[in-house]
Amino acid sequence: MTPDPLLSSALVYLAAATVCVPIAHKLRLGSVLGYLAAGAAIGPFGLRLATDAEAALHLAEFGVVLMLFAIGLELDPRRLWSMRRPVFVGGGLQLLASALPLGLLAGLLGMRWQAALVVGLALALSSTAVAMQTMNEKGLAGAPVGRTAFAILLFQDIAAIPLLALVPLLAGSGQEAEGTGLVAAVKALVAILLVVVTGRYLTRPILRRLARTGVREVFTAFALLLVFGIALLMASVGVSMALGAFLAGVLLASSEYRHALESDIAPFRGLLMGLFFIAVGMSIDFALLAQRPLAVLGMLVGYQLTKVLSLRALGRMLGVAQPERWLLGALLAQGGEFAFVVFGVARSAKILPGDGEALLTLTVALSMMLTPVLLALEARMLSSARVRRSPEADADFEEAPVIVAGFGRFGQIVARLLLASGIKPIVLDFDPDQVETLRSFGFEVHFGDATRLDLLHAAHADRARLLIVAIDDVEASLRLVDAVREHFPELAVVARARNVGHYASLRRRGIQVVERETFEGAIALGRAALVELGVRAFEAQERADVFRRHNVRSLEEMLPHWESEQKRRMMARSARAQLEEQMRRDFASLGAGEHEEGKSWDQKGD
Repeated sequence: MTPDPLLSSALVYLAAATVCVPIAHKLRLGSVLGYLAAGAAIGPFGLRLATDAEAALHLAEFGVVLMLFAIGLELDPRRLWSMRRPVFVGGGLQLLASALPLGLLAGLLGMRWQAALVVGLALALSSTAVAMQTMNEKGLAGAPVGRTAFAILLFQDIAAIPLLALVPLLAGSGQEAEGTGLVAAVKALVAILLVVVTGRYLTRPILRRLARTGVREVFTAFALLLVFGIALLMASVGVSMALGAFLAGVLLASSEYRHALESDIAPFRGLLMGLFFIAVGMSIDFALLAQRPLAVLGMLVGYQLTKVLSLRALGRMLGVAQPERWLLGALLAQGGEFAFVVFGVARSAKILPGDGEALLTLTVALSMMLTPVLLALEARMLSSARVRRSPEADADFEEAPVIVAGFGRFGQIVARLLLASGIKPIVLDFDPDQVETLRSFGFEVHFGDATRLDLLHAAHADRARLLIVAIDDVEASLRLVDAVREHFPELAVVARARNVGHYASLRRRGIQVVERETFEGAIALGRAALVELGVRAFEAQERADVFRRHNVRSLEEMLPHWESEQKRRMMARSARAQLEEQMRRDFASLGAGEHEEGKSWDQKGD
């Protein structure tokens, strides 16, 4: 029996991702570069395990569609309307600032003005897939530079519609081309209107009926049907599929089903996004690169420099802080997936010659592969320079003896206790709404990722006495501890642990004071439960204290053997038996006439 080609291809893609992505993570290059490298390795210019890059790319485009739908779910219409200035003004300025020099360079290389115009506009677009995936991985999506980048990307998706309609108009000057462009624009407007009506009036009643069935699979099927249906509708009229999906997400952002839709599509989105990057890696024409290395290298370097410098210069006008302007350039320097479509249409319309289209496509694909490298260089080479050349950032922070990283449910209790005791801490948090609210209450709160060295320097971590790590994310918490241990070894650290594994990781890094966030609350509740069941209050308190001491001691004894799961299990069983025996022994003497102190304590508690 012949193996199914679809299953064989899926096996190859999954195996390549499983090998390459962890290696890229280990090298701190991000998953995007891992996927791209996986595609290059298995593609027609590598091991030739998968050769149909175009088919994979068409399927994987739905990953970008799902990503934009998920982004839309985070933005209700009012918030989107509040972004109109950064989207249209900032995005428009970026398109002009990048397209103008790129178009002029294309003209200087001998292209006709029509080709130079198309090339300049197409290369000005950035990859929504690469930029958003990278920002999500690095925690930049909610940061000011991330919001600016997102606004620019959103405008680019909107601008892709007239750009695609412009290509046939440039190919011919007659009435027929003009009529075709007008018809395409009308079709696009009708399709967008249909999406608005569907999302506004039809989707919620359908979701409500499906939710009542209690069959989760049907709800998931409808979520995918909705997104893919809208994507195909948009594609049929020449509109960006991602833009249609984003619009549908915005219309459902205030729906009570938003979170359910997000969780249902998340696994499909992740897999298809990975496939998209693999397909881009497969499409890199290494044969052309070998034939014309100097031409490709010159185009790539000129393209990246032009785009990074134009974005860097534009950062000030867009309100991006000076230390983050290079980061904005690195995030959006790559070419976009829509450029592949524009170059293909331009070649069919005889605006671009075949060899020119091949060179440009290769340049765009290589620029996507170069993005994680640019970001890594920016992080390693420019972070210390940002600290040195940003005295104004340092002046924004009042010097304080305590820095609290994270102001969620745990961190805010700690900070309020300190403030009530006359100690005003500096708080670092990544939620812009939280920051704005807390500032109005008099807290010294600053927006930012506490794991970034420049922010820690600006918060005077080198002169602070104590850092309280209360970050929700376990990996970010451990990264912060590692960074502080390396760069601020004199700074004392106390930390919150989300679970026993997190506790062990912090203790093994040398953190002496670690509190499990639910431990004390659970002990208090258990003590109250014993009292409700008839145990005297003093005895319940004693039992809770014995349990607390024994639990902490058992955990500390396990730390040297934490890597051995079998050893941990054996020690846990032994510790449980010891605790039971100790409690029986300690409370065997508790009778009605004993523990007078306990009796009076019970009476006080009544």
